[in-house]
Amino acid sequence: MTSPARPTPRILPAKPLRAAILMVGIVALLWLIELADRTVFVALDPPQGLDDDGIVPRSLEGLGGILWAPLLHGGFEHLASNTVPLLVFGFLVLAGGLGQFIAVTAVIWVVSGVGTWLIGSPGSTIGASGIIFGWFAFLLVRGFFARSAAQIVVAVVLFLIYGGLLLGVFPSNPGISWQAHLCGAIGGVLAARITVAADRRRAGPSGTPAIP
Repeated sequence: MTSPARPTPRILPAKPLRAAILMVGIVALLWLIELADRTVFVALDPPQGLDDDGIVPRSLEGLGGILWAPLLHGGFEHLASNTVPLLVFGFLVLAGGLGQFIAVTAVIWVVSGVGTWLIGSPGSTIGASGIIFGWFAFLLVRGFFARSAAQIVVAVVLFLIYGGLLLGVFPSNPGISWQAHLCGAIGGVLAARITVAADRRRAGPSGTPAIP
């Protein structure tokens, strides 16, 4: 008897409206945090507010920034530049389901944060760019790990539109943490490898769920 075909990996969320609402909610939360920072926290701790509470490389005090640096931004312009990539990439990462989205984001968050703490430039590093680069790298390589033609096509389209972002993993503007971008991208590749391997373990050799 012929074995059932291996299930095709999704390229869009199963419930796109719910995924879109979730991403809008996440980005709205970032805007609320930045609004509170620019008003309340700047008044309490002028002139930087929460901006000094990011990742401070090779400093014990800066370790805490690994947890919340992606939630902080250096002003509304900084957050505005991150908003569209957050919405687009986050929505596409949700194609694997909420559980996978959380796992992928957690891997990227930790790898980007720890890597920035280890090799980052002096000063406080903040912003969601590490997460953005991680999601982007995840979307670019997951199809190759999964051998999914559909996901590879999505990767090609994303590369044609946003490929210029990859230049951000190289030193350029002293005020931009290329280290966070690079470590985020490494985290995205690692997350893709882990999630594809986990999907294969959950499926039997025929592509149907393994029975314990």
